[in-house]
Amino acid sequence: MKIARKASAHWAGSGKDGKGSLTTDSTVLNKTQYSFNTRFEDGVGTNPEELVAAAHAGCFAMQLAFNIQQAGFTADTLDVQCTVTLQDGAITSSKLKLDAAVPGLDKAKFDELVDHAEHNCPISKLFNAEISVESTLA
Repeated sequence: MKIARKASAHWAGSGKDGKGSLTTDSTVLNKTQYSFNTRFEDGVGTNPEELVAAAHAGCFAMQLAFNIQQAGFTADTLDVQCTVTLQDGAITSSKLKLDAAVPGLDKAKFDELVDHAEHNCPISKLFNAEISVESTLA
């Protein structure tokens, strides 16, 4: 199966003083503001690293849900937080924190499924950075 998804960016002005907007075909983002301030300081709007973190958290959660299903279980919840670090002009890490509730699944099998998701979700494969997962199973 081949899927293509699109998003667009518009930028006007210099790197520090300019402003931009991001739009996705689904319109979940629709001229959503981003700027130097929202990326490197505090401000209203989003930034590329925040969007990458959301994409990685979502992709990992879905991959893990499929892994758990394939193992014969169903997750009650998979709550994933992702912190992406930008340092010296490069994304240097993506740290996932997972809190999961999967009735009947033992810790050893859970850890195996988490490891597979960490290395095989499509967004993980995209990174040229350290990726780590800290997980708990209720």
